[in-house]
Amino acid sequence: MLSSEFSFPRNTFSFHPVKQIRMRYLNTAVLLLLLPFSSHALFGQAHDVEELIWKKDALFWQDYNSCNTSRLDQFFTDDVEFYHDKNGATSGFHSFVEGIKSGLCQSGSNWLRREAVAASVKVFLLKKDGQPYGAILSGDHVFYVKQEGKGERLDGRAKFTHLWLLNNGNWRMARVLSYDHGPAIKPSNP
Repeated sequence: MLSSEFSFPRNTFSFHPVKQIRMRYLNTAVLLLLLPFSSHALFGQAHDVEELIWKKDALFWQDYNSCNTSRLDQFFTDDVEFYHDKNGATSGFHSFVEGIKSGLCQSGSNWLRREAVAASVKVFLLKKDGQPYGAILSGDHVFYVKQEGKGERLDGRAKFTHLWLLNNGNWRMARVLSYDHGPAIKPSNP
């Protein structure tokens, strides 16, 4: 008989088609109920970090554009490295701030304002063992120059990449790259 060829002893396992179908539905229902919580744990955490990086980066640029160099320590690691395709590399927080003071924020007739092109900016989360330890923020930015007695004018456009690292509960920039500087192109922010 064909059915006896595929029969198993009763003590091996019990096969109850109705119970198995019920278990499948039950397992699927439990999975669907837990999915919103687990997806929030996985995706909510990433979204929270992205928002935090966006906010901290915006606060940094606010201080940068207003030459408020006294508050920059909250945004950078002590060993920050800044790479610029036109002005070279700078290592260390002190050198970085001194460069801003003697360049952008030096008293004079020209002022520079940086603005991110919002539509181009993206955050990429870095994880180890499922936990975020860093984030890469990258996109395009434009620069405006304001000369004494004249209005502000769009001056240039470039790409940027910022490496943010989490250390002792604080997110700080460790590496900053500003590159592919070129002529001004009006940003297309939505």
